[in-house]
Amino acid sequence: MQDVERFIAGFERFRRQHFDEAPDSWQDLVAEQRPRTLLIGCSDSRVDPALLLGSDPGEIFTVRNVANLVPRNENTIGNHGVSAAIQFAVDSLLVERVIVLGHSSCGGIGALISQHLPQEGEYDFIGRWVSIAEPARLRVMREMPDASLAARRRACEMASILVSLKNLMSFPWVQRRVEAGELTLHGWYFDMKAGALLAYSRETDTFEPLGEPRSDMQDPTPGTETS
Repeated sequence: MQDVERFIAGFERFRRQHFDEAPDSWQDLVAEQRPRTLLIGCSDSRVDPALLLGSDPGEIFTVRNVANLVPRNENTIGNHGVSAAIQFAVDSLLVERVIVLGHSSCGGIGALISQHLPQEGEYDFIGRWVSIAEPARLRVMREMPDASLAARRRACEMASILVSLKNLMSFPWVQRRVEAGELTLHGWYFDMKAGALLAYSRETDTFEPLGEPRSDMQDPTPGTETS
């Protein structure tokens, strides 16, 4: 019950800050949301985008799933929650940017790169989902056959971000607004051990530090293009 009590106390702090101290701002949000950013992040409990980026309510439209993946556009029968959220954010809310936020020590990518996936046949939802990043795994295994598992995992975490960025362009509403200069796509990587936020640069094909880098940070990490 201690966790529940902390959650209730946290809500009371939230209510004081947003309802009692700034009621006009909150009432504006009650009427409508106007986020300028869609962030696609991981469900990992350690990587909360609002906490990580210090955002306020209404700033970021967030989609979280295992391994922060974006599937390709598929016109098939089924429940496409991630695709629906992307369509709503891009086509209805008219966000100005999409950020795919990956991170180190990702369990979903770790399972993919090591191939330690559930063997539940038609009920293997995890395996089917992380297979979206299979092009990243194959590229890493081909280009880094002698690397350690940790190095391949980190490279696959970054390469999977590029897979998701590519898959975003398979949605017509994304492609249309990108080509019109109304929407930009960004790939970010949170290095939990180093306490660093990196962004993918197409010019250098690396993930480079955002903001002030720590003095003990490693060199920028090469990206892995996917085809």
